[in-house]
Amino acid sequence: MALDVGIDLGTDSVLVYVRNRGIVLKEPSLVAYDRSLEMIRGIGEEAYMLLTRGDANLVAIRPIRRGIIADYKMAEEMVRYFVTKAIGRRSILKPKICLSVPSGATQVETRAALEAGYSVGARDVELIEEPLAAAFGAGIDAGRPTGSVVVDIGAGKTDVGVVALGYPVIAKALRVAGDDFTEAIVDYVRRKYEVRISDQTAEEIKMQIGTVYPLVNDLTMTFTGRSLRTGMPEEIEISSEQTREALSESSRKIIDTVLSVLEQTPPELCADILQRGIILTGGGSRMRGMEQLIAAKTRIRTMTAGEPVRALALGIGKYLQNGRSGYLLPA
Repeated sequence: MALDVGIDLGTDSVLVYVRNRGIVLKEPSLVAYDRSLEMIRGIGEEAYMLLTRGDANLVAIRPIRRGIIADYKMAEEMVRYFVTKAIGRRSILKPKICLSVPSGATQVETRAALEAGYSVGARDVELIEEPLAAAFGAGIDAGRPTGSVVVDIGAGKTDVGVVALGYPVIAKALRVAGDDFTEAIVDYVRRKYEVRISDQTAEEIKMQIGTVYPLVNDLTMTFTGRSLRTGMPEEIEISSEQTREALSESSRKIIDTVLSVLEQTPPELCADILQRGIILTGGGSRMRGMEQLIAAKTRIRTMTAGEPVRALALGIGKYLQNGRSGYLLPA
């Protein structure tokens, strides 16, 4: 029996949804390539484990960058691996595959996504715009004529869209998201203290005390980096207010994109948006203070979806189950 498969090809991770089974797989969007043997040694979790061993011959390849396919060959191998792992080799008929694509994806980017799906033997490949998929996954009744705003902040990009009648009315993609928050903290510590820290340390700072909005009680964290002056380990303390300063440029770009989309929204949908508010999805939406910042700048009630990280994959799954405009109907 053929299975329908929905794939959220993220910059940081890949989620696979199988019709009538839900999300069956979540693994790193990562390939471990052996330069000496000129072959792939591992994909997903297996790649991550291999790369942590410090083998000098292995290089980490991320086929998806900023939400789009950057390395077609590796993306094809990754999709094939994850689809096979999700449905096994027992399926007699070829699966239908549904992939999400960012708002404003170019013809080249769209073609790459289609070809990646067909290359693994799909009987049919369908694409869904990410704001719409995120809206479905967040539980928004986006198939109705009322307008809703969704802001999907992933690892490599942010998608902002107003959806109604099963389509994005206006949508924009911004190549700024969670990874940029991490990079901003690395840059801030280097400029402020002349200390170099790893991306992993910056990620820990971001998750533990990072904020894009002023906190009532400031948080602090102590960490160790390498001094650029002496080359020796150096211990530094940083506060939440300092992270807000570090993240201000990236968060401003996200706010500007949200405001731009709202300014272009048809007047007849404005009342709906004020009533329904703005929904945040994606891993980057969990950034401390993001709800408050967007609400303060837009003056519109803002809330985060119940399962922000899984929202896109869940939305693709609802689309597979029921179609673009009928996803609210029983399967």
